[in-house]
Amino acid sequence: MTKLVIVGATSAIAQETAKCFARDGAELFLVARNRERLEILAADLRIRGAQRVELFELDVLDFERHQEMLDTAIETLKGFDMLLIAHGTLGNQRACEASVEETFEELKRNALSVISLLTISSNYFERRRKGVIAVISSVAGDRGRRSNYVYGTAKGAVSLFLQGLRGRLAKAGVAVVTIKPGFVDTPMTAHMRKGLLFAKPSTVGEDVYRAMKKRKEVVYTPWFWRYIMLIVRAIPERLFKYLSF
Repeated sequence: MTKLVIVGATSAIAQETAKCFARDGAELFLVARNRERLEILAADLRIRGAQRVELFELDVLDFERHQEMLDTAIETLKGFDMLLIAHGTLGNQRACEASVEETFEELKRNALSVISLLTISSNYFERRRKGVIAVISSVAGDRGRRSNYVYGTAKGAVSLFLQGLRGRLAKAGVAVVTIKPGFVDTPMTAHMRKGLLFAKPSTVGEDVYRAMKKRKEVVYTPWFWRYIMLIVRAIPERLFKYLSF
């Protein structure tokens, strides 16, 4: 039976991933900052088949409580074998350009909080010599674009950190999975004009579930983003800097 901890459990992609694991009768430990939304999600997952659902309130910027969360999950579930880190914000690029504080806030939530959780949890998994760590990064981290380079910087840092962590934990039998979604139709992108490239959260959630079960390394979702980003990365810098997207 899978025992899974999900940080940022109330995000749209995390919810859809949790539904997939609930079908399998998994035990779930859900972490988010909104207790009411957590309880609504937990009730739904129990109906869908989850063997057990436990909740933990946490603002990921409260770094001092990261270890407490991990210890509580270990004690409550009697150990766990999978971790999904799925929290994040799509900040205002213009606001970040005008404010160091705004920039640091985005970097703390999207990068530093993730790295903190990974540092703590990786030691746990390394001692167990098995398990799966998965993190939702983004295609935005593959190349810095003028329209969202602060967000992209955070995601790029996370992806690079995961690459090194994957190498460290490989000998311990621990899989490290980097998930790189493209555009997803979620509340975080509600302000954006939707097009053909936007995926449903359920589609991405299924991809995350399969990637974790199969212990993949780097997964673009939907699949075609791998090829889109291959082209984007190939554009010479002297041309890329003039593109407006």
